Amino acid sequence: MVTDRPDWTSEPDLASRRNGGGVVWANDELFAERENLIKPGRAEFQPWSFGHKGQVYDGWETRRRREDGADQAVVRLGLPGTITGVVVDTAFFTGNFPPYASVEAVAVDGYPSPAELADLEWDTVVPRSPLRGDSENFFETVFTKRYTHARLTIYPDGGVARFRVHGRPVADPSLLDLGSLDLAALENGARVVSCSNMFYSSPSNLIAPGFAAVMGEGWETARRRDDGNDWVSVELAGEGVPRLAELDTTHFKGNAPGWASLSGSVDGHEWFELLPKTRLQPDTRHRFPLPDAQATSHVRLDVYPDGGMARLRLFGGLTDRGRATLEQRYRA
Repeated sequence: MVTDRPDWTSEPDLASRRNGGGVVWANDELFAERENLIKPGRAEFQPWSFGHKGQVYDGWETRRRREDGADQAVVRLGLPGTITGVVVDTAFFTGNFPPYASVEAVAVDGYPSPAELADLEWDTVVPRSPLRGDSENFFETVFTKRYTHARLTIYPDGGVARFRVHGRPVADPSLLDLGSLDLAALENGARVVSCSNMFYSSPSNLIAPGFAAVMGEGWETARRRDDGNDWVSVELAGEGVPRLAELDTTHFKGNAPGWASLSGSVDGHEWFELLPKTRLQPDTRHRFPLPDAQATSHVRLDVYPDGGMARLRLFGGLTDRGRATLEQRYRA
């Protein structure tokens, strides 16, 4: 799929409600609720849909300020991690979008209240920058620290439809059982590094938290018209020994792959078989023991010939090297 969006927007949205994010505070939300900021889908608009407070917007909108200051919303990242870029989407806000915005971030342990968050020292990841109305405004960042919360400030007021925080999840090792975990889970630090095709949806959906609620929350390729097959490669949370694979075709009924296989590799070299080419059923959660698997840091899922997969899970334990990798990523 050809797109002019920045490459970093293909990375997971750490703030998305689908990934467990939440808007924990906003100083004002008179016209439209703050929770809309992190809804997974694109903003929608219905003309002449008026409520008691005016036009109903699918976004966050504050009242017109009559004094100095700015409006803010604080988002708890569902997937704490490093931030590579943010999107401030002002879709459908034309005469009422904020002319400027900035973004800050902070890392904190536990579950702080909004008041406790306000007392912390925040890093500025996007300085005060101009915005365009009814547009996706892209801002690349250069920070490599792990963050747990992001704060959007708009100057002086107005409406923002969506707030996306793209980056790589970084797990806290103290909250994981390193001897038994999903090595391929996004929330544990795994990531998609390449794939053959992502025509209908992102391959990162494969390793997202939870079950797919609809077909669009999985990974689906275009229909192949040649003799090849589609595939996706995942860098695991750390090197580990997988014991059980889960290939979930839930919601894919007339478009599930006919077969699939899994290969492993250490550092992307010399691929070896984890699961031979195996027949799949549509709309089914398949589980396959891997009794003879060896240590691997990457896994490649091949689907034959094409189609859609809801989730890929790879349960096992980290090696000593894998544990060191995960812990080093957290401390960076």
